[in-house]
Amino acid sequence: MATTYDCADPDARLTGLAAAARAVRAGRLVVLPTDTVYGIGCDAFSGAAVRKLLAAKNRGPDMPVPVLVGSWSTIDGLVLGVPNSARELIEAFWPGGLSIVLPHAPSLNWDLGSTKGTVMLRMPLHPVALELLRDVGPMAVSSANISGSPPAANAGEAQEQLGDKVSVYLDGGPSGEPVASTVVDLTGDDPRILREGAVSLAEVTEVLGREVLTA
Repeated sequence: MATTYDCADPDARLTGLAAAARAVRAGRLVVLPTDTVYGIGCDAFSGAAVRKLLAAKNRGPDMPVPVLVGSWSTIDGLVLGVPNSARELIEAFWPGGLSIVLPHAPSLNWDLGSTKGTVMLRMPLHPVALELLRDVGPMAVSSANISGSPPAANAGEAQEQLGDKVSVYLDGGPSGEPVASTVVDLTGDDPRILREGAVSLAEVTEVLGREVLTA
């Protein structure tokens, strides 16, 4: 049975964050607010939990699950290396609506789907999400919706779609305009925008000071 916690209430927020942390550590799914849309998340290092997440969304492993982190420094242990271009984008846009694709560290024991040796990373600009991430560590997080349906802009919309497939719903209020993050691929010789969203191509180009390709 899913439980929803109103994070506008300080006591409910504390209780909800503790319940969400227990759920993540136990391999269960939680819904959390972010600065773009609501996300459905789990322990990034639990292949079984990631498979539950994909099943809840009716999605296959061909669309790998992104990873959210609670601090800039977390990514150093997750990727093969952090190029200067990634540092520049992180300093400019994290926490915020920019996701970065990098080769993941080969030593990591995770299964996020068909990633082809890469991982998509983002640090969200939302206090509830950051508090949970700093407690439990990196989480595999996708938009809180059934694949093909509109992304959830609040906890109620997420629960309508996902129901009891999720153990804990953290209600952080409406997310505002449900705009997805911009995705920048830094695995090649030139930076490439795979999806333009909350951060514009012009903003990315200005920070990097070089041509940015588009998909």
